[in-house]
Order: sequence, then structure tokens, then C-alpha cells
Amino acid sequence: MARYTAASCKLCRREGTKLFLKGQRCLSDRCAIERRPYAPGERNQQRRSRTSEYGLQLREKQKTKRIYGVLENQFRGYFKKAARQKGVTGENLLRLLERRLDNVVYRLGLAPSRKAARQFVRHRNVTINGKLVTIPSYLLEPGEIVSISEKMKNNPVVKNSVQAKDRTSLVSYMTLSEDGFSGSFASLPSREDIPTQVNEQLIVELYSK
Repeated sequence: MARYTAASCKLCRREGTKLFLKGQRCLSDRCAIERRPYAPGERNQQRRSRTSEYGLQLREKQKTKRIYGVLENQFRGYFKKAARQKGVTGENLLRLLERRLDNVVYRLGLAPSRKAARQFVRHRNVTINGKLVTIPSYLLEPGEIVSISEKMKNNPVVKNSVQAKDRTSLVSYMTLSEDGFSGSFASLPSREDIPTQVNEQLIVELYSK
């Protein structure tokens, strides 16, 4: 399966904003965009010319793809599915991305990043309603319960995520269990509930050309 394997911090610098691809490091002074707030490459330190309308649309699409860890063909597939659904296409797109299993594991605070969440899923450490699921792109339905495996509850990465005083990734449409090692995808979110800072309308305009 194709996946991005280069340095994650370059993606944040290219988009000019934190994409939170490395968990707690993104909240510290070690974050690359704090130290080098310009796009990769020496030329990018100089003043850039005005970005075209197409450029703005492209950057918004790239940013969204990188936040959720989705490559182009899969992202285009989500867009086509969102366009077929009732309602606003851009909002439908974000709902589909929020329903991904790796995103839910991250949002519940069971992993420090979506990349780590994907690894947990692929390594057979996540269940849905008690059944093992190894597909990060699995789309959850409201009411389904996601749990981390027993053997992973003592994993330092998982424990640090679960014991974090402030689970900044947790959202209103997901609920945690008392022990913090499982949670429910409670309901489909409205656009106002989704904290992802993107302008989805620009993506719709890009794909509509």
C-alpha cells in the first residue's frame, strides 16, 4: 500500500501551518515550523509572489490530504462519494474523513498522531465492537465502539496519550470510556463540530473544474 515516508515536518512547513503530524512534539518548541517558519528550500525564505486562485485551491486540498494522511487517488474517491451524498459536498467530505478508523483512534486520544493510529490498526491492536479490524480507512458508523487491545494498554506511547491531562484531539461527537482505553463514535458531526482548520469549499471548486 502506498504511503508517504519522507519527513513529516516538511509538510507542515510547506503548508505554513501546524498539521499535528507528530503528536506532542507539535505543541513544543521543537516543532519545525516554530524554528523555520518558511517552506522547505532556501528560495522559499524570500518573499513569494501572489498565489493564484488555482494555487490557493491546490494548497487547501494538499493540506487536507496531509492532515488525514490520505493520498491523491483515495482522496479523490472520498470526494466523489461526498458529491453523491445529499447535503453540502465539502461538509460531506470532512465527515467521511472523520469517520476513518485511524482518525477516530487519534481523536479519542488512544494514539499521539494519525500516523501512530494507522500503525496500531495495521498491527492488529484495535477492535471495533470487540472485533479485530486492520483497515485504517474503515468508515465507522455512529454508535460503534473502538478499543485498544489489552497488550497495548501498557505500551508507553498509548499510556502517555491516555494519561495526558489535556486530550486536545478529543471532539464532541466521540465519547470516552471511564478507563480511557476505548470510546465510541457517537454521532455524525456537523461542520461546526469538526476542528480541522480547512476551507473545504476551495477543494470543491478545485475538483469541479
